[in-house]
Amino acid sequence: MRNHDTLRVELGARSYDILVGSNLLADTAKYIAPFVKKAGVVVISDAVVADHHLATVLASLDGAGIGHREVIVPSGEKSKCFAVFEDVVEQILAMGIERSTLIIALGGGVVGDLAGYVAASLLRGLDFVQIPTTLLSQVDSSVGGKTGINSKSGKNLVGAFHQPRLVLADTAVLDTLPARELRSGYAEVVKYGLIDDPEFFTWLEENGQAVLAEDGAERRQAVIKSCAAKARIVSEDEREGGKRALLNLGHTFGHAFEAETGYGDKLLHGEAVAMGMVIAHDVCGAMGMAPAGEKDRIVTHLKSVGLPVTASEVTGMHWDIDKVIGHMSRDKKVRDGEITFVMTRGIGKAFTSKAMDVEKMRAAITRSCRG
Repeated sequence: MRNHDTLRVELGARSYDILVGSNLLADTAKYIAPFVKKAGVVVISDAVVADHHLATVLASLDGAGIGHREVIVPSGEKSKCFAVFEDVVEQILAMGIERSTLIIALGGGVVGDLAGYVAASLLRGLDFVQIPTTLLSQVDSSVGGKTGINSKSGKNLVGAFHQPRLVLADTAVLDTLPARELRSGYAEVVKYGLIDDPEFFTWLEENGQAVLAEDGAERRQAVIKSCAAKARIVSEDEREGGKRALLNLGHTFGHAFEAETGYGDKLLHGEAVAMGMVIAHDVCGAMGMAPAGEKDRIVTHLKSVGLPVTASEVTGMHWDIDKVIGHMSRDKKVRDGEITFVMTRGIGKAFTSKAMDVEKMRAAITRSCRG
């Protein structure tokens, strides 16, 4: 009996499958076999993920006679930087790799983004496979080919579009995540409902606790639904020239908060996105675009699963509103000096626009920061 569902990202010659199922890691070699050549593979992981899952992956590779080498980076957002990128690149080059070497990204969004950018850069482009080990990476960052690192100026400002050959999403590995990390990833699941699928958001209101509780039918359904939504959008707009920008709902605000906290454990990415999605609905409600009650419904659901809904909930932060807004001006979505915001007319009715009421936006950010 097949233990996974298969979703397809349709991108012509760059098309690939997303496999979603339970206990897939033990069969890693079987799934990646079509992409492995004599040069073997290099597995990039972080210290925490390696402790939990690297042995399972390597045992599968050994059983299939696939040669492998490993590079382990420190865990956490701070590994998405030039120094770690350079170190990983130099380690891999010292291994004597070839253009047929396959890179495997085994980890969460940080490892996936970093390893993907390494793959895009080495020898002008190596194939790579995403094996995401967090809920956030399974439903969002592992799909779509966005790779990169952070700079002092902002998040994900250095990188490349480089599609993986395969995404292997094993929902069982999520049981090893700390509850906070799992909740952080759940914010990205909620995002898909808020963009254009109000029925999915309603389903999450009823099943969100089960998604977070344990590996089961609800969790698998949430991952499949999220991956299908992202696959559809990426297939229509690979390089974010239009509809793909909707996937940034809440992210412009969230990235600004992350930048102000220094990309550390004080504020996780999904937590920042949750706060940002509330601000987006707050602003659009104040502008008369979205029903005010819909923001309250979103707040209620996010709170019910333990996610922060205001920046005032971030411990130890005394927000400088001008600095937060200043970070937004360096966002990747700036075009011709203006930020393209993801706005909303209500749950499931997101759209992009530059027509943001700056004063109402500032007021909404202030409300979030002051609580």
